[in-house]
Amino acid sequence: MYRKKLHPTEQVLNKSYLAAITNSRSCMRNFVSFVCSLCVLTCTAVAQPVYDNLILDSRVKSVIFSKSNVDDRYPIITLGTDEQLTLGFDMLTNNNEFFQYTIIHCDEQWRPTPMQQTEYIRGVTFDNVNNWKFSSNTFIRYVHYDIVLPNENMRPMIAGNYVVKVYRNFDEDDLVLTRRMLVLNNAVSIEARVVPSTLAQYRFSKQEITFNVNYKGFSIIDPFNDVKVVILQNGRWDNALTGIKPQFIRDQVLEYNNFEQALFPGGNEFRFFDFRSLRQVSPNVRSKTFDSMYHVFLNYEESRGSKQYFQYIDNNGRRILGNREGVNFNLDGDYADVNFYLLSMDPVTTGEVYVFGEFTDWKLLPEYRMYYNKNRGRYDLNVLLKQGRYEYLYAIKNKGSEVPDEVYFEGSHSNTENEYLILIYHRHIQFKYDELIGVRKFVTQR
Repeated sequence: MYRKKLHPTEQVLNKSYLAAITNSRSCMRNFVSFVCSLCVLTCTAVAQPVYDNLILDSRVKSVIFSKSNVDDRYPIITLGTDEQLTLGFDMLTNNNEFFQYTIIHCDEQWRPTPMQQTEYIRGVTFDNVNNWKFSSNTFIRYVHYDIVLPNENMRPMIAGNYVVKVYRNFDEDDLVLTRRMLVLNNAVSIEARVVPSTLAQYRFSKQEITFNVNYKGFSIIDPFNDVKVVILQNGRWDNALTGIKPQFIRDQVLEYNNFEQALFPGGNEFRFFDFRSLRQVSPNVRSKTFDSMYHVFLNYEESRGSKQYFQYIDNNGRRILGNREGVNFNLDGDYADVNFYLLSMDPVTTGEVYVFGEFTDWKLLPEYRMYYNKNRGRYDLNVLLKQGRYEYLYAIKNKGSEVPDEVYFEGSHSNTENEYLILIYHRHIQFKYDELIGVRKFVTQR
């Protein structure tokens, strides 16, 4: 094949041209790679957060969010009623701070719904925390704050999941704490019961929830896809059951009786101690001392993992703050250095040991991780807690897992008393948000 012989100058130009093309293609590949990376980072940056009950300032203590003037642990109100919730917390400081709060509507998975706040809030979209007072007659100084919702300035207009965000100095990125709350549009009725597991291998260790949802008078076009169920055990969100589908639909009644889906470990009755009095003998408290503050030493405790179930009455993990010698525990309840002791001849090799309960937001928090005292053959922990009655468990954070393992130290029994909460959500046809349409609270029968 005939090929024209190039002049030396043409050869140099041709090589330069090919090199330029190669460099251009390389630059283009790098540019495309950069753009793709930027897109990934952007998508990650704008990903919707999943809101949880969080404390983001270590000085915040004793957060309680419940119905106002009602003995109910759940922050649930019914739409169109006068029910209110009170969010109270202490800040361990001598000076008050300038806080604001707002509420964010979320879907069933606690991700913000794509709606403007003005679409679900009547009134202002944020407000100042004006109700605060200094502690009185306490050795540990603090400022107590209260937020009452709904109020004349801010009221939710639609049902569903909401998150209360408390932040500092008008900066929503400077979060102090977040709390979940529920607004109910009561449109369905729920019948439920708890039985030992139908599955033979879990007969003596797990509890099975069967329930029916009656939606007569309420329009549900596609019950299998538009209805979502969440089940809580003892107010815990960390092990909530989701994704449960009805087995049958009969005459506008959804029947949930799948013996493999709605299963919870029965667990054990909660351990507890009570130091609402700092002057008198307290249950499960070995001794109390005082120097510049109070120190509370709990009884030595042992593992119950392999022991037989022993029944006694508890509050299903609920914490009750109070001061038996005071007038207003929000202001005159003192803080004490509480010391926990868990006897163990050898340290746990599978993970770390934590004190775990409602007062830890049902999380394995670093400040509640126990230290193994090899000289005394036990796990120790001391934390600052406000006067009250506390219920708790010992849990293990196994290596490579974030899920608390309570069975190791506490065991699991099908006849343990537990409190369950069933939440029924419906996807709103017009506005495409998850509406809370049914709530049922019940306790296992002894």
